[in-house]
Amino acid sequence: MDAPPSKPEHGGKQLSVFDRFATNAANFASRAGFFVFCVILVAVWVPSILVMPSIDTWQLVINTATTIITFLLVALLQNTQNTQSRSDAALQQKLNAIADALADFMGELSPEYPDLGRHRNELAEAVGLERREGSGRN
Repeated sequence: MDAPPSKPEHGGKQLSVFDRFATNAANFASRAGFFVFCVILVAVWVPSILVMPSIDTWQLVINTATTIITFLLVALLQNTQNTQSRSDAALQQKLNAIADALADFMGELSPEYPDLGRHRNELAEAVGLERREGSGRN
């Protein structure tokens, strides 16, 4: 029997319950089904003017509903964006470590393979190893 899928990780840590909820909510809200739900909500609201005591109450119902939904979605989507930014930063840190290790390895082999020294310098320039680390390696 296969092992259950692992929980998503973020920067070496598992996502919190709220982060997982926010991610799932953002995925749900970005689908066509959620848009259809919103359109249906408005379509149900429009004829409700016939049962509302006044036009002010009728407008208040849709204004309140849309304000609450918007407020909650903005909070969830902001969390999802922050989670993605943290994940991107962790990925960038890992890529920088790989590039740094590769450059070091190329530097060690460059006496035996002179072209590697040039390629190592190109790699360092392309990813900004010297500027990032503040070292004066060549």
